[in-house]
Amino acid sequence: MEYISTRGGTGAVDFEGALFSGYAPDGGLFMPSCIPSLDRPTLQQWSHLSYPELVKEICFLFVKPELIPRRTLSDLIDRAFSKFRHKDIVHLSRLKNGLNVLELWHGVTYAFKDLSLSCTGQFLQYFLEKKQKHISVLVGTSGDTGSSAIESVRGQKNVDIFVLLPKGLCTQIQELQMTTVIEDNVHVFVVDGNSDEIDEPIKELFADVDFARRNNLISLNSVNWSRIMVQIAHYFYTYFRCTLTLDSTTLPVVEIVVPTGGGGNVTAGCIAQKMGLPIQLVAAVNSNDIIHRTVKDGDFSLSGRVKATLASAMDIQEPYNVERILWLLSGSDSHLTKTLMEKFTVSKSLKLPEGLHRKVSETLRSCSASDEDIVQAMQRCWEENHYLLCPHSAVAAHYHYSHLDSCGSSTPRCCLAPASAAKFQDAVLRAGLVPEIPPEITALKAMETQSTVLQRGEDWARVLRDRIAAVEQWWGKQGAALASPGLQGVNGQA
Repeated sequence: MEYISTRGGTGAVDFEGALFSGYAPDGGLFMPSCIPSLDRPTLQQWSHLSYPELVKEICFLFVKPELIPRRTLSDLIDRAFSKFRHKDIVHLSRLKNGLNVLELWHGVTYAFKDLSLSCTGQFLQYFLEKKQKHISVLVGTSGDTGSSAIESVRGQKNVDIFVLLPKGLCTQIQELQMTTVIEDNVHVFVVDGNSDEIDEPIKELFADVDFARRNNLISLNSVNWSRIMVQIAHYFYTYFRCTLTLDSTTLPVVEIVVPTGGGGNVTAGCIAQKMGLPIQLVAAVNSNDIIHRTVKDGDFSLSGRVKATLASAMDIQEPYNVERILWLLSGSDSHLTKTLMEKFTVSKSLKLPEGLHRKVSETLRSCSASDEDIVQAMQRCWEENHYLLCPHSAVAAHYHYSHLDSCGSSTPRCCLAPASAAKFQDAVLRAGLVPEIPPEITALKAMETQSTVLQRGEDWARVLRDRIAAVEQWWGKQGAALASPGLQGVNGQA
């Protein structure tokens, strides 16, 4: 399995190459050169597997055993999930009126990103230990990615992580999950900007190929293929748990509603679909509705500034993983993808070609939910089930409640739940409900915090360059000292 850029200007790399990259050198995103197609016997065999077993089978398809032997890969995944609170890692709650909710938030930070990032952290550590190498991880977050990324690498001697979060636009708990991590290898920046604005210096640093290579810079945002790969398992697990039988002449369809911000999770769903899983995908967004307009009208264009909503982790106007979806649905047309994305970069406005828009609208359905819609979905779910939804999960539930009769009585539907309501107490209170707060969340408010503030008007990219270069320079000196003949002699005597 090789990986190529969606823009076609970079040579193929293996899984290790894709893992240790952010954006591809040509500005694109890495994708598998071919998507494996699964036959019916394989689907029937997989239908009996647990969630961790499905993750392993997916990874076996996309990671060559010459890079990570299967037994080792299996052990890494087991280690990744060892801190999850639920015995099944993820859990399907079957609620009234056909509302199925797949809880993806039983990891350390109570967010679905713990699933893919815990695995990605283990994959990184495996290669780093083999090569005695140090890397710098650069991450922008709209809420949950930062804390999950920090948890995946905190305290690791050969990784430093630099996280940018938008000041005042995450919940207090989300911010505390990042700023209370006091580790030498964790560097948190509170930035006076929104999610799309903090992506700009990150893109600038990765676009500087010499700087990125010299400083061993990688990304753990969903630009990293490893995260997409692990998330493919969500869809297989959901499908098998929502399907009564696979013995019918035609495999049944399951509709899966995906709360969508940067588009990484729904991209994984598109790949699962391409692999032969009979699912209908729904991209559910908040008032930042660029993906909804793309699906509905072929209009991939900005509509003013990012709007602050109750579903804050989805407050994104430039969902970079749409590039992967366009590449996938255009038949891996790198030239077309490059042309479209370069036009969007310049004008922030793009009308999809008619044929490509047709493919997108055949693959995806979509909806947009206002804050009022979110609150109403949270209230209804509580009234009917005594079950608290986070505002992002409520975006998906809004679609369900709005389409109770449209899916067809024989077509099950499942809403993916990306986070626990415990992280979004203000939204729960706004819905007139009572937050349920775990003790480890409560404890955050009494803990020491540490972060660096980046003010509007500062050269954010320059500050990041200097901090990252200083860390890599220190590590370079450490490596040189350890490699010196004198130290080698001492170590040999020891």
